[in-house]
Amino acid sequence: MLYRKYRPQTFAQLVGQEHVVKTLQGSLITGRIGHALLFTGPRGTGKTTMARIFAKALNCDKRDKNGDPDNTCPGCLAVNNGTSLDLIEIDAASQTGVDNIRELTDSATVAAAGGKYKVFLIDEVHMLSKSAFNALLKTLEEPPGHVVFILATTEPHKILPTVLSRVQRFDFKRLSTAEIVRKLKEIARSEKISIEDDALNAIAVSSDGALRDAEVALTKIRAMIPGTISGDQAIKVLGLIPYTYHPRFLQYLLVGDKAGAVATVHAIYDAGLDLEHFAKEFLEYARKALLARINPATLAAIDGEGAEKQFAQFSLADNQKLIKIIGVFTGARSQIKSSPIPQLPLELAILEI
Repeated sequence: MLYRKYRPQTFAQLVGQEHVVKTLQGSLITGRIGHALLFTGPRGTGKTTMARIFAKALNCDKRDKNGDPDNTCPGCLAVNNGTSLDLIEIDAASQTGVDNIRELTDSATVAAAGGKYKVFLIDEVHMLSKSAFNALLKTLEEPPGHVVFILATTEPHKILPTVLSRVQRFDFKRLSTAEIVRKLKEIARSEKISIEDDALNAIAVSSDGALRDAEVALTKIRAMIPGTISGDQAIKVLGLIPYTYHPRFLQYLLVGDKAGAVATVHAIYDAGLDLEHFAKEFLEYARKALLARINPATLAAIDGEGAEKQFAQFSLADNQKLIKIIGVFTGARSQIKSSPIPQLPLELAILEI
């Protein structure tokens, strides 16, 4: 799998989380190490990878002036090989009970085997039971000096407030389409994968800001398509809605072409594509068209420089009409699953607009 092969091994290789990297590097350089950290954010954005790099850096004998581990010392190699006794990874989704946490807290009292610090990485920490959280509280409050806890989660709102008050929180952001495309291009060059920019863009958009999902999708496409990978091929393999549908559909709605809009919905349904997925992607497209009208700089921050050019055809569109389209289709999307006729909510939305 490409996401395993190209998992970052240093802070410098991480994509899109510069705000977290800078803070962690600062703590390593100054020696002010927090005893409990919370990494939170969407899936596939680098939380576990960041935790492993930080754990390596804490015990690295030869880390550089920026805090990056050298990846050649015994401690770094042990983490890379998954044999480190100083990095204990716990999956809270399968070890949710109080007994599991008691074992952890007992282990925390024992000194680090090889390095200065013993690091406990608790993934999906929100899955712990309330009693398990309470068992963890005392150790979080007064941990041994050689212990660092890193809690990772996609759902921080499920963590007890008493736990949140005892950790330093780091929020990981979704990666932009441009950031994901740049990383995929690097991988494609390294792996000698011939792939068109349209295909890379389709993969990046479909990943919803998760680099890991994009790397998994590229692995799948490479295995199924010999030779050069085109945008249409990537869309077909991933079961995506061709992006040509969105501008055409929005144009139909803006000019009041009911027949064209309804025909588009029927074409998507007849092709066996997911109408709810189409509605979701169309809403995102319409939102970006509205942002391009209001403030192109906002859109550039989401999708990178030059993103507003693809919405140039809507430069004269009425903002209120775009707002109504987004509002009506938001309601229609929520009704698709429960509708006896999947196309009906979208057809009614077209007629309402």
